Amino acid sequence: MTNQQQKNRVIIIVIFAMTIIPFLIAWGLKEHPDWVKGTNNKGQLIIPPVTTEWSEFAGFDAFSAKNIHELPGHWLIVNVIPQTQCNAVCLDALLKTKQLRLMLNKELSRTRRIVMVLQAPDSAAANLWWLKDSVLWRLRRNENPADAALFQSLLKEENGLDDALVDRLIAGDNREFALNSDLIRIKPNALLAAKLGQIRQGAIPDGMLFLIDPLGNIMMQYEPGFNAYQVRDDLMHLLKISQIG
Repeated sequence: MTNQQQKNRVIIIVIFAMTIIPFLIAWGLKEHPDWVKGTNNKGQLIIPPVTTEWSEFAGFDAFSAKNIHELPGHWLIVNVIPQTQCNAVCLDALLKTKQLRLMLNKELSRTRRIVMVLQAPDSAAANLWWLKDSVLWRLRRNENPADAALFQSLLKEENGLDDALVDRLIAGDNREFALNSDLIRIKPNALLAAKLGQIRQGAIPDGMLFLIDPLGNIMMQYEPGFNAYQVRDDLMHLLKISQIG
């Protein structure tokens, strides 16, 4: 056998493995639910996984269009904003996934955090969502009752952030670094939006969460009010047993 024939055989094996591995993971989790420990608040496996194409994902803004190439090959932690508003439940879900990704420690680089914006919001409102996503997690990590009260107040969409409050929240950190976001904002095309609706069998509620594997298969879903620690446990198990991403 020539070197070229050996290379061709390896390529065929790799392509086959990339196709079958996500389905083997889903089957294994179905047959062995103990692999994903937890309580009744854990996520629901989507069986069979819902396949997507990367062409169905588009950047919602310039930042996201520039960074959308990072999605393939990574596990995606997916928030959804189904309406033109992002209420307290919606924003809290965004902040939980920021906390979740930080808890992954050395596995963080294998993931990306995205939000799918299903409708076209006012640009000023959307910019406020992204600003709150960048800074409000700092309040969540504190146990000061005053900070907890401020956090709950700022979850309300009608309550904004001025420069003085932003400066207070970043507490002397470099402003550009502190406001830098890891959240890639996605505008799904009609086909991808329809796939999400089919999974839910209707309207998608505020605060919904999905996990997408590195090949673009939507494989787990979490109801609004999900526990970030429990999602972390699920994701760590998936990362442990996965040979991709």
